[in-house]
Amino acid sequence: MTEVFDLFDFWDGRDGAVDAAKTGDMLYCLGLNPTLTTVMKNGGVEKFGEKNYKLEDFLPIYQTVREIKDTGTYADFMEAFKTFDREGQGFISSAELRHVLTSLGDRLSDTDMDDIIKCTDLREDLEGNVKYEDFISKVMKGPYP
Repeated sequence: MTEVFDLFDFWDGRDGAVDAAKTGDMLYCLGLNPTLTTVMKNGGVEKFGEKNYKLEDFLPIYQTVREIKDTGTYADFMEAFKTFDREGQGFISSAELRHVLTSLGDRLSDTDMDDIIKCTDLREDLEGNVKYEDFISKVMKGPYP
């Protein structure tokens, strides 16, 4: 953690403090994957220059976020995708799936979305739709070993 903090401090001018707007980036570099909401609730800020953290200030933030296990459940994701299932048949258009995941909430990049499609072996039917239950199951299993 000290190395990551020192690296961000280096970019901030080597004053022993890192801008709080970089809190999320430091957490990501330390192997955590908090949502933007989690980062903001635990000390992150949106604008640069509002607040700075010394290493001893950042340590409790890291420990708190590290203990959070809120990743959503299968049922949560099923309910979310049902919103886009107009006919109630268990399908969503692949274009809409891509749009939702790259433009809402904690947005994925196009590259991340391409990787997810590749890793989940997402297949469209003849009408360009995908079965979201299968997609959710594969994503919840995690990456291939």
